[in-house]
Amino acid sequence: MTEHSRRHEHHEPFHYSEDDVQREVTELEGKSATAARIFDLRRIIGGLFVLYGVIVTIVGITDSQAAIAKAQGVNINLWTGIGMLLLGVFFLAWLKLRPTPPPLPPEGLPEEPVEPGKNE
Repeated sequence: MTEHSRRHEHHEPFHYSEDDVQREVTELEGKSATAARIFDLRRIIGGLFVLYGVIVTIVGITDSQAAIAKAQGVNINLWTGIGMLLLGVFFLAWLKLRPTPPPLPPEGLPEEPVEPGKNE
């Protein structure tokens, strides 16, 4: 059976009510806003810098004197780890203090007010 003949087996088209369409649009907008917040680059960058900062700071704390002597007496792992931690905390604080605004409705689409008591 071909795709063309399968389409014509169902003679009545499926109709969506205005309420169904509006509900679906609202649901998709909510999912889009959630995805935008989850995948905000500040969250990803901040999280990675905090994670790597913790690792490098622990390495810096446990460095031997020989490793510190290689870096001309500076505990470079400790200072780099602390810097990474501070940068990661900065990104996460920025995310918390200035969250991603919800998406604006598309331009060019007029918003039609729903008349009370009118259902189509």
